[in-house]
Amino acid sequence: MRPGEHGAAGEMVDHLFRRQHAPILGALVRMLGSSHLALAEECVQDAFVRALQTWPFHGIPPNPAAWLTLVAKRRAFDRLRRRAPAPVKGEVAAPPASELSLGDDTLELIFLCCHPMLPPDAQLALTLRSVAGLSTSEIARAFLAPESTVAQRIVRAKRTIQESRLSFDVPFDAQLAPRLHSVCRVLYLMFNEGYSASSGERTLREDLCAEAVRLALLLTRNPATARPFVHALAALFCLQAARLPARVGGAGDLLTLESQDRSLWDAGLTAAGFHHLSRAAAGEELTSWHIEAEIASLHAGAPTFADTDWSRMASAYEALAALQPSPVVTLSRAVAVSYSQSPAAALALLAPVAEDPALARYHLYPAVLADLHARSGRSAVASAHLRRALALAPTAPERELLARRLALLP
Repeated sequence: MRPGEHGAAGEMVDHLFRRQHAPILGALVRMLGSSHLALAEECVQDAFVRALQTWPFHGIPPNPAAWLTLVAKRRAFDRLRRRAPAPVKGEVAAPPASELSLGDDTLELIFLCCHPMLPPDAQLALTLRSVAGLSTSEIARAFLAPESTVAQRIVRAKRTIQESRLSFDVPFDAQLAPRLHSVCRVLYLMFNEGYSASSGERTLREDLCAEAVRLALLLTRNPATARPFVHALAALFCLQAARLPARVGGAGDLLTLESQDRSLWDAGLTAAGFHHLSRAAAGEELTSWHIEAEIASLHAGAPTFADTDWSRMASAYEALAALQPSPVVTLSRAVAVSYSQSPAAALALLAPVAEDPALARYHLYPAVLADLHARSGRSAVASAHLRRALALAPTAPERELLARRLALLP
């Protein structure tokens, strides 16, 4: 083995796990049938472990993804042959005319995980684990739920899929709309985890954001799934993802919206976001994704931070709070109000949610309070809130950002 080769192989395996885990798993589940979801997951994991064991010595194959897929398939068929003497055949035949083909194994795997026989929380947890590759602890933090509870949801969901032999096909009738809403909720959580990670040394996970964008755009290109709320979700993703190149500085430091170089924002994604936002206006349904996409568009359309239409943004957050009441939404609305009116008005808006348990461990709540008090000239109070935020921040880059803000206070 040549020096440094192990590192290159390890980096390639890590990259492929983030990019190819879900497509390989989807292809394997389609081949074996939904009742073998757990087996397929184990075999895909085995394939990646095998790559780590062999590639440093034998070199990276010309088509690494195909190599991993082949190893996973062979492993699966070998294990199934040991269980039963009869040849293994896929449980799912070619989709009948009443079924919808999305042409993407990852997307169809998400539809399987979002089957209506599974409770909504189980749908989200299973998809984030099997498709997005999030750990149980990461999903638990996203749900603000105990890790053991999330683990039980995932186990029960897999058991239901196995015992009920749920169809891998996507419905093309009245069952599509509710399933599509569930799929969009999963993509929303996937994107959010990539845009602001719940833990670890990195705040951004661009691979998760990119995959969520790709899958949402696929849904907008299929006439059956290109609903207005899907366009709204795609608009939100594109407008948010456009800012990713400017969220981290040259030294790897996390930058606030006010500090970002807007010339680095992705113009192509921004244009795509406005395109899908216009398509989202069709129909009568108004979802939270419509309003969040409008908020993102106000940032995207402002040449500078100071030029942001904060009054309109505060109104948008007010509409979002009416549609989807949440102390976190109130916190975001308070930020907009602080710029459209005053920090004092924002603090008054936050007073009713001060004791809300949802904010007790949320690091951005004391961070916002610190900013409001600092802008009001109360540096000592701001320092106390910043120290609280620093203790709660879940990722290293966020802690570094808060530490810099603390050091700048008088």
